[in-house]
Amino acid sequence: MADPIIEITGLVNAFGNSVLHDHLDLEVRRGEVLGVVGGSGTGKSVLLRTIVGLNRPRSGRIRVFGEDVTELDAEAMRAVQMRWGVLFQDGALFSNQTVAENIQVPLREYTRMSQSLMNEIAVLKVSMVGLPDDAANKYPSQLSGGMRKRAGLARALALDPELVFLDEPTAGLDPISANQFDELVRDLQQSLGLTVFMVTHDIDTLRATTDRIAVLVDRKIKVGTIETLVHDPHPWIHEYFAGVRGRAALAQSG
Repeated sequence: MADPIIEITGLVNAFGNSVLHDHLDLEVRRGEVLGVVGGSGTGKSVLLRTIVGLNRPRSGRIRVFGEDVTELDAEAMRAVQMRWGVLFQDGALFSNQTVAENIQVPLREYTRMSQSLMNEIAVLKVSMVGLPDDAANKYPSQLSGGMRKRAGLARALALDPELVFLDEPTAGLDPISANQFDELVRDLQQSLGLTVFMVTHDIDTLRATTDRIAVLVDRKIKVGTIETLVHDPHPWIHEYFAGVRGRAALAQSG
């Protein structure tokens, strides 16, 4: 097994008296695609946001690249952030900036590159995610939902990260666009050697892209594959993986 790139130990996330995660433990292995699923209100996106430092946990330890990100000062945290990229829901692009300018945001934030070099990188990332060349000069409002997702992914890849976080990457896409995005994620993961932490509700995406699946239930987490989780006795897990869509996904996976 590959060494863990993310190690979560005893994580507690709570808002007031509402506890989302109660001493949750999870490891994400270097080079794998880990899918994170769970019912409404289980805190899938909260978990992602906590790992990347946008939510402060009540207690617990989160180590990324061997560093405890809950204890780092601002300078050390910036160094870690340069090694990951994040695709938020619907791309989360800045509406008043072109796709190229959006891609250049992390380059401006974390580096001192020349404008000409940033322009070259933006063109490269646009091509890398399968967007047409002219998309670089378009604004998010001029793009389809699928193209906005790809533009957001291009921005997440701007700094050539080792680790990529994807939050509901296929939500709102039609089945064809979702399948194409799944293929893009898997191709990029394999060609670039990425580790991918992906929050999703789409079982077809899990089948097409993931190596393992982490399921949030009862404020804890269970990890397995579609083939193993389909036999799990927990009611929600069984319904999700052994229901009609789950059985169809399992059949497609062979």
